[in-house]
Amino acid sequence: MSLDIARSIAFSGLSATSVQISVTSSNISNADTTGYTRKSANQSSSVTNGVGTGVTVIGITSTVDKLLLKSLVGADSALGSADTTNTYLTSLQKLYGSISSSDDSSSGTSLANSIAALESALSSLASTPSSASLQSNVVSALDDVASQLRETSSGIQKLRSDADQDIASSIDDVNTDLQQIADLNAQIKQTAAAGQSTADLEDQRSTALQDLASKMNISYFTASNGDLQIYTTSGQALVDSSAHTISYTAAANVTAATTYTAGSSSSGFSAITVNGVDITSQITGGDIGALITLRDDTLPDAQSQLDQLAQQLASAMNSVSNSASSVPAPTSLTGTTSVTSSTALSATGTVRLAVTDQSGNLVSYSDLDLSSYATVGDLVTAINGISGLSASVDADGHLSITATGSGNGVAINEMTSSVGSSGEGFSEYFGLNDLVTGTSASDIAVNSKILSGTNELQLATLDSSSTLTVGSNVLSSGSATVINAFYDALTDSRTFASTGGLAATTGSLADYASAIVSDVASKASQASTDYTAKETAQSTYANSLSSQSGVNLDEESANLSTLQNKYSAASALIQAINSMYSALLTAVQST
Repeated sequence: MSLDIARSIAFSGLSATSVQISVTSSNISNADTTGYTRKSANQSSSVTNGVGTGVTVIGITSTVDKLLLKSLVGADSALGSADTTNTYLTSLQKLYGSISSSDDSSSGTSLANSIAALESALSSLASTPSSASLQSNVVSALDDVASQLRETSSGIQKLRSDADQDIASSIDDVNTDLQQIADLNAQIKQTAAAGQSTADLEDQRSTALQDLASKMNISYFTASNGDLQIYTTSGQALVDSSAHTISYTAAANVTAATTYTAGSSSSGFSAITVNGVDITSQITGGDIGALITLRDDTLPDAQSQLDQLAQQLASAMNSVSNSASSVPAPTSLTGTTSVTSSTALSATGTVRLAVTDQSGNLVSYSDLDLSSYATVGDLVTAINGISGLSASVDADGHLSITATGSGNGVAINEMTSSVGSSGEGFSEYFGLNDLVTGTSASDIAVNSKILSGTNELQLATLDSSSTLTVGSNVLSSGSATVINAFYDALTDSRTFASTGGLAATTGSLADYASAIVSDVASKASQASTDYTAKETAQSTYANSLSSQSGVNLDEESANLSTLQNKYSAASALIQAINSMYSALLTAVQST
């Protein structure tokens, strides 16, 4: 072997070792860089005419277990979903308050506690029915319950709005990831064509892929040309030869009535689309999948439970208030049921309508046989025939009855009346003397006239004697009968339909409120447990991938020391060969 060949081999070793030292140094420097994988300078022997002529670096690569990466990508989607669900359900649980408090001076802040406080206020009033302050306490306690229902409902819709806004934000992030992957695809092909290493670019692409997966569930594969192609689980292309932008517009305003319906163009939540195709139902994982489920299922379920509680509370209170009256009786009563004069009146039994003065003394009255009237218009005509009363269907489509005499009021005793398919009493059917207004948790409220003090709490009943005498007292307050009826309505067992994931059940209003709070707490606890499990699984896959393809500083430091020795040995070999050349030249020159 000639000295020229020996020196060439030494120089090739020096060059290869220099590249390896550079790669090792990069590994050490990027040990904490997210997504970076350990790089290796692959070398091969150079052979000329069957004789070894040195070594050459044929490429810089990283070794990533593709199956392990796919498992990690799936775990990223699962963790993204679990994290978002846990965050939102924790916020939802806080809206409902606590059943008990760590502060011994407090009884908790949940709806069940608020209803219990109302029960307590009614119990106190029953012992002293004429107490104005205790009556005020009852109204205040009822207002607290209604206010809490409204605030909780508003909080639920705020969470739905937040989820919708977060969907839009996450989709922006997804589009950024998709474009980055498409750009990296192009760079990787260009770099590979130039014979340069694509390992660092592939790391960046894998990082973008994992970030994308945390936002939504996807499927992907690497094409024969090196492109990473991304699809929805149903095969809609997100990245192929280019990135396909996902479109979504968040709702401007979110209420309980705002919903998403596939294929519907009506007002509500818009569809998530790509190339005009609705992919909303295809996104079931990741951050966006969880947000869709929360917005369209989990939070509406909570709202439906809350609405049932509000409706049952209103029904319980109004069934009593409509059989009673305040003293003095209100000047006018206006219903809440929508009717017209031509609305058929399906009714039987007798109802008593009376006009009373400020002290509850009778001015006039009449008992109406409801089976005699075919329509609401016929009923209005009959009421107008009672001295001192005027009736009409107002512009809003509600029955209104007014006492025409100055200072007089309208009182009703439902007697044996049965109206409508549910057989409600006359006043309750039309909603003429409701204590609670509203049709859901979002708008439930104490009657504004009672809340403001314009009308008193309905605690008296119109005398039901067979005949009444003008001038006699027919409305007397101070009895605990109506108060006890309110208390019983609150505490008696009622039937609650299955809704929002809660099975049909029976119990008091406070029992159902407790069941709602417990259901939310249970879901929040499960979400927390699920998040911990998914975090552990994702961490396990991430650690396994890091162990397999990440940088081990101890190994790299040891490798660097070895490479330094190799570099020194190659340098020494070159020096020895140079010495041989010098000796040879000296010998030649001396001859």
